[in-house]
Amino acid sequence: MHPPNTPVLLVTGAGSGIGRAVARALACRHETLVLAGRRREALEETAASLGSPSPPLLVDADLSTTAGATRLAEMVGDRDVAGLALVAGGVGMSSDRDGLDGVVDSWEASWRMNVLTAVLTVEALRDRLADGAAVVAFGSIAAARGGGAYGAAKAALTPWVRDLARALGPRGVTANVVAPGYTEDTEFFGPAIDPDRRTRLIGEAFTGRPGRPEDVAALVAHLMSGAGRHVTGQVLHVNGGALLAG
Repeated sequence: MHPPNTPVLLVTGAGSGIGRAVARALACRHETLVLAGRRREALEETAASLGSPSPPLLVDADLSTTAGATRLAEMVGDRDVAGLALVAGGVGMSSDRDGLDGVVDSWEASWRMNVLTAVLTVEALRDRLADGAAVVAFGSIAAARGGGAYGAAKAALTPWVRDLARALGPRGVTANVVAPGYTEDTEFFGPAIDPDRRTRLIGEAFTGRPGRPEDVAALVAHLMSGAGRHVTGQVLHVNGGALLAG
């Protein structure tokens, strides 16, 4: 059961990879976890992996749409929102159309997946954000190094988050971007990554290893804890130093 007055922590994209790792990192908190994503079965798998005595609230919805964001807000109800981890995103599907029409399809898909999923979630729950809440959006190393429509969409999150930090700061609400680099065990890269590309990406990291979902989740948990209350308006990179490689 989910008491109606218990504050919540929301994780979008919670069905796999980094989103699932973030949910696990936050499972020890006293707030009720809300796990959101498009695939109900994946959310159930995440919930089962938490081992928490208080089951999370699951919301299967496409948060790139107004209908999905509205459904999320209705499920959260009148609960105060103590934190938002906006992990949902990814590379949009390639278009079947040729020429400029295909370009439009690809760029619009990336914008919806990586920008609107975050913006609509925040706007749907903005009135429920508690004083001292934390908003963590998910960027990418591609926003700084290049990455076509995906990199451009991730880069767009930075000015938006800084506006949030400025507007919500007087209430003690923080807003930051966490930008992962190459992170294994995620659907974004997947097990089918070209071996040569994998070797190159690992070689760019000063730490000499790939990132793991837990590396990113630990930073998110810090930003959403009392220890991160004076960090806001920032882009924090988690890539083992690979951003400096080129």
